[in-house]
Amino acid sequence: MARGVIVLALLTLLSSCNSKEDAVRHELGLVYNVLRDVDIDNYEVYAMDLDGSNKKNITDLYPVDWTYYSYEDTLYFISDRGTCKRCYFLYKSNFKGGDVQKVSELELADSWMSSRKDGTELIVKPKLITENTFYILDQKGNIINRLETELAYAADPLFVNDGEQVVFRGGKTVGKHIDGFDEELYIMDSDGSNLKQLTHYPEEDGSAGKYGYRAGAPKLNPTENFVTYQSKQDGKYSLYATTLDGSKTWKLTENSQNEGWHDWSPDGKWLAIELFDDEQSQFHIGLMNWETKEMEVLTDTTFQYQQAPNFIYK
Repeated sequence: MARGVIVLALLTLLSSCNSKEDAVRHELGLVYNVLRDVDIDNYEVYAMDLDGSNKKNITDLYPVDWTYYSYEDTLYFISDRGTCKRCYFLYKSNFKGGDVQKVSELELADSWMSSRKDGTELIVKPKLITENTFYILDQKGNIINRLETELAYAADPLFVNDGEQVVFRGGKTVGKHIDGFDEELYIMDSDGSNLKQLTHYPEEDGSAGKYGYRAGAPKLNPTENFVTYQSKQDGKYSLYATTLDGSKTWKLTENSQNEGWHDWSPDGKWLAIELFDDEQSQFHIGLMNWETKEMEVLTDTTFQYQQAPNFIYK
């Protein structure tokens, strides 16, 4: 009798866990970027459910709209709407593309971003003559702080350790077109001090060449507290990971396709990945169950370029 009670209790617990997981998956959606019209350089932000259904263009204008980041149910995207071509300003909306608001009058560089303090502060890369600067903004787009790194180039800032530190992609020259760029991930305190190199691209591997990613934009696994990034090694792009002290670096996944920009779900159970072939003739959005490593491709071939997914609460 006792054994039957225990089995029933275990089945009830498993059912409860599965229900919670299903509920979280139902609450989450994905937003990603689509090149809708190559002739006029028209990028749009699309949204879909985590099973790939209900795909919708949620910006639906004809400039460049591109999302790099979402916090809870707020989507942040850069756009050159109403201004000069490729002159980017920050906007926000919800999962359905409604309640669009311009966040700041500050022109931004084409870079990933992050937030801290429950989404009340954003770290961004401004469009400046200097290439090594980050700004921290409040919710109204006001500049709270300016961070100068010790490198010639810095982009794609990511708050870690409860916003006390910043991981970013850095280079030793102002751009990849100049020899010696030597791109890697770095970490520093959120006041710009204590700069430290985290990643070390294999010296014997020339796969990335001059313009490929040696270390792409970093993303934080929110439960296991390590940073992930794309890197072209052994002839293909794959996802790699590093601890926040840089003591350990490892290959994260073993997908046959190339892997690029990606994002972790808030509970760390799902990994959304941009997938593409060697010729970059077709880009897809894939969703990986982090526990089982099962991958599901969510997109079709309606568009060639479907990139940079990030999670958002619907």
